[in-house]
Amino acid sequence: MDDERRVDLGVSLFIPYRYTEDRIFRALQDAGFDDWTLAQCRVFQRIAPDGSRLKELADQAQMTKQSAGVMVDQLERLGYVRRVPDPTDGRARLIVIERRGRRAVEVAKATLDEIYSEWKAYLGTRNFALLHQILDQLREITDPYAR
Repeated sequence: MDDERRVDLGVSLFIPYRYTEDRIFRALQDAGFDDWTLAQCRVFQRIAPDGSRLKELADQAQMTKQSAGVMVDQLERLGYVRRVPDPTDGRARLIVIERRGRRAVEVAKATLDEIYSEWKAYLGTRNFALLHQILDQLREITDPYAR
């Protein structure tokens, strides 16, 4: 590709993410999880396996705590999550994924596995592994939520 048609590196990183997000969202809808929005999914995907506090979700989704609270309220009404007492702090509550949400996670993971298989077939195993390694390394200096 010549320099005039080359896309900015930031956009090049975003395009595969957007593709992945769109494809997973469509797969969720096709599997019957068609009662939530993409914005709700973006909050939902940030819930840690052992639960997350609302402030953590809001920070990671780059939204106000109030906006994240509205999204969690909606997800709770839809049966994807519930709030439970935080065992480490009696005053706090955790948002945890409910059974319906776990079924949605299974669909999302299966779709992501398909996407990765396609990318690996296209790029080759070596280049795919190198891409993953480089992005993991870059995450060390770009992701404030890396654990």
